[in-house]
Amino acid sequence: MLTESEGKIAVQLARDTIETYLRTGEMMDGSEIELPSIFNEKRGVFVTLTKDELLRGCIGHPYPDSPLKYAITDSALSAAIRDPRFPPLRVDETMRVVVEVTVLTPPEKIEALPKDLPGKIEIGRHGLIVKKGYRQGLLLPQVAPENEMDEIDFLSHTCLKAGLEHDAWLTGAEVYCFEGQIFAEKTPNGEVIEKQFEKKACFGGGSGKKAQK
Repeated sequence: MLTESEGKIAVQLARDTIETYLRTGEMMDGSEIELPSIFNEKRGVFVTLTKDELLRGCIGHPYPDSPLKYAITDSALSAAIRDPRFPPLRVDETMRVVVEVTVLTPPEKIEALPKDLPGKIEIGRHGLIVKKGYRQGLLLPQVAPENEMDEIDFLSHTCLKAGLEHDAWLTGAEVYCFEGQIFAEKTPNGEVIEKQFEKKACFGGGSGKKAQK
């Protein structure tokens, strides 16, 4: 777990990476500044950008394949200029963008019969990865509570994110869960807080909103 101060550093590192590249063309990798030792540990991470409360970019490293500082800088720049869903971020947009960093635990396969999968998922705590063949989709833990999803909604939208049928989790797709520690600016370039969601299980039936990340 990151401390509050380390979380603030993570978000500032993501923002500095984006602004430095857009203003100068120079790419940061975290080695330019002295960072707490946890930033040298291998961690999965996602960087999410929102503008006027709408998604503007979200890319990351699902698995702990890189030191945290590298994962943050690479994900931040990718979210800003490489997310295929959006045009590259412009420098004049940076002061309207909220930066969010989610540090992930390693994904673990949920070992359960398909019909029992919803009961293994905790809304507000778990993110999901769905895999089938060469297709894979991921939704972060904050997606479900932010979009008022229940467990079945969450599974279905993760399948859709992977380019699969919404019920692929019932027909052989592998489902993995992970947790995330989320630090985000309250306003563009503003105070950084750790986001917390009420953890709940509701076992409902498909009435949630469409995922954005």
